[in-house]
Amino acid sequence: MRSARPVGLLLSAAAAVLLWAIGMTVLQPLTEPVGPWSERLPGNNAYWARDLRFAAIVAVVLGLVLAGRGRLRWTGPAVLLGGLWTAADVAIDRADPTGTGWTVLLTAGGCATLGVLVAALWWRERGAPPAGTDRWALTGAACVAGVLTMVATGIESPTDREPELNPAAFATGVLLVALTIGAALAAAPSRTRARCVLAAGLGVAAVSGVGLIRTIPPGPRALPELALGAVLLTGVTLLAWDWPGGRPAWRRHAVAALAALVGPTVLVLVVAIVMIVLLPIGAMFTALAGNSPINAADSDVLVSLIGLLAGLGMGLLLAWPPALGYRPDPSSPPGPVAPEGPDGPAGRRPASAERR
Repeated sequence: MRSARPVGLLLSAAAAVLLWAIGMTVLQPLTEPVGPWSERLPGNNAYWARDLRFAAIVAVVLGLVLAGRGRLRWTGPAVLLGGLWTAADVAIDRADPTGTGWTVLLTAGGCATLGVLVAALWWRERGAPPAGTDRWALTGAACVAGVLTMVATGIESPTDREPELNPAAFATGVLLVALTIGAALAAAPSRTRARCVLAAGLGVAAVSGVGLIRTIPPGPRALPELALGAVLLTGVTLLAWDWPGGRPAWRRHAVAALAALVGPTVLVLVVAIVMIVLLPIGAMFTALAGNSPINAADSDVLVSLIGLLAGLGMGLLLAWPPALGYRPDPSSPPGPVAPEGPDGPAGRRPASAERR
């Protein structure tokens, strides 16, 4: 996909960084309680702005992965940047910046940081032999974005009446939808007209679903969220997997659709239970940021992290090497690995029936 790099950079810089800065300077102050009194300690979903910010940070990373066509040379620095950005987020949250001036400053600083990293990666690639696309990594990135779309779109607040919540969740969901489809289309073995039409239809349906979910009260919102995740993840397989003979292998995609319907729910529940019972990561982030702890009757859950981990699990499940054209090559003896790493997972070579 020739447009993968500029599209990925545009989504990362212009959208995700701006959403993160707005979340820090405009939305975060709305979530912090007034006064340290125990009877006024926040409850469930109090720090919804933090979850939207963390989703935007993941979007920055996914945009860089898309820009680098999934190659390790870009993916590694992107993940490292995401970790450092998260640490910076906690430190900045502790300083409590507010106002338009801080929004502009944080947006400019984030875009500048992103620009320096991209320039360094481009310079590093200068003169290197052209490398192909890592379809496995891109499909995994699309799965992460798809599950995170489902989670971010359904984010709630204690009252769910904040006027800023719906626009922020909708914008974050639309950004993640774009990254899901962009990464899946970039992972395709060929960019045919049928795949592009499918991508456009999937985008319209998913964006409509995001908007519909934000109009539904939190209680009945669960089933539409599951439907949105299932549609997105099934669409990822239709876009990214090989089409033997020029047509989708419908039996494979039917199995993938079942996994897309059941898998995210199971993974989200398992990760949530682990985080609530064994690893109170949300409470740790709250304390590090200097915010008021959640009251003892409720749980401080980092919903965006749950979506990220569940998305990684779905990526391992749906980035199925045979469906992405990777085959073992027994005729080739093992040799040194190129600087970009092996061709696909476990060093297998791509053997897609389709051609770019």
